[in-house]
Amino acid sequence: MRMLLKGGQVYDQSQLVSMDLEVTDGVVTGRGQAISSNADQVFDCRGLAVFPGFADVHVHLREPGFSYKETIASGTRACARGGYTVVGAMPNLNPAPDTDAHLRLQEDLIARQAVIRVLPYGSITLGQKGEGEVTDMAALSPRVIGFSDDGRGVKDAATMRDAMRRCKAADSIIAAHCEDMRLIPAGGAIHDGAYARAHGIPGIPSESEWRPIARDVTLLRETGCRYHVCHVSTKESVEIIRKAKAEGLDITCETGPHYLLLCQDDLQDLGRFKMNPPLRDKADQEALIEGLLDGTIDMIATDHAPHSAEEKGRGLAKSAMGVVGIETAFPLMYTYFVETGRMTLEALMERMVYAPRRRFRLDGGIGIGERAELTVFDLHTDYAIDPADFLSMGKATPFEGWRVHAQCKLTICGENVAYNQLNR
Repeated sequence: MRMLLKGGQVYDQSQLVSMDLEVTDGVVTGRGQAISSNADQVFDCRGLAVFPGFADVHVHLREPGFSYKETIASGTRACARGGYTVVGAMPNLNPAPDTDAHLRLQEDLIARQAVIRVLPYGSITLGQKGEGEVTDMAALSPRVIGFSDDGRGVKDAATMRDAMRRCKAADSIIAAHCEDMRLIPAGGAIHDGAYARAHGIPGIPSESEWRPIARDVTLLRETGCRYHVCHVSTKESVEIIRKAKAEGLDITCETGPHYLLLCQDDLQDLGRFKMNPPLRDKADQEALIEGLLDGTIDMIATDHAPHSAEEKGRGLAKSAMGVVGIETAFPLMYTYFVETGRMTLEALMERMVYAPRRRFRLDGGIGIGERAELTVFDLHTDYAIDPADFLSMGKATPFEGWRVHAQCKLTICGENVAYNQLNR
């Protein structure tokens, strides 16, 4: 199968350059001017930007166990529409991928349904309990992107130390959900700040996030494990990670578009504003932006977390935690960071393409000889985000109605045209 993308502005060494792109049997085989159009599929990309496929190391695809929220099929179609060609699927599933047999259930679903690459996480602990016995990382590591108990933190230092040592021996990576539930009051739903106090909603303190990160940094000094912090949301977390990096520890982190573009001042009593960790103070938002720009925050991850309409329809206090974001991440970041001059396109590509691929050892891209993973965007269109149009089964986004200027037109993952609005 030979595919040809004609006349696009291809992202090449920090800039967009007009050229054709040839893909043969899922591999990039040509880049240049006026490549022959003798191909099985030809895509007219004139006026459009061609990027390497985005990589998200933190998504929830909900299968097995919770297919009423999302399926591998619907979730990966949404990923492709967002420009993503490879994602790491979090393990808070039923059953959790903590053994060979349980992981195989997830792998079988992925093999049958996924339209892009989906790489599962193995759970850190058996049953993903955040305590007790650590999984057999040596056995699982060849088949997973890393290890996480996302959705709950590892409760004690002894368990995390054991996990780090096993992960180090397996040459894998821990993606840590840092949350100390002992510091969160019953019913904790949003940030412990002005909005929570004004509306009588139990608040989630910043310390419940940064305290476990500080603990794990101490353990990193002992173990030398590859370690990644999920969904950073507080200014204290950013500073702890900044100092750990200066010390030379093997640590990276991520944050999501919602933490960069919103804070507690933007809250409304609607489930689409409820996520974990919660939207924090304006000072936290500003610290996250600073960390993104100075490289302390390595990558942008969506924490795409679909729920049913009923689960998200109970207001801030009682709705399930989690918002969707895989279809809106690049349009939002491009519109509100690149177009406004807050960051360069090169910096955004680093955070959404290259850093996650390097850190999690993911191949693919748009270079000659690479597995073809690419996405095509119209950067000049203008539209309002409408969750009714989402391909994800989850519709809860805090960005409903926001206007953006980048729209996906095509996503190719290997030999598969995962999303196509060009040849219609």
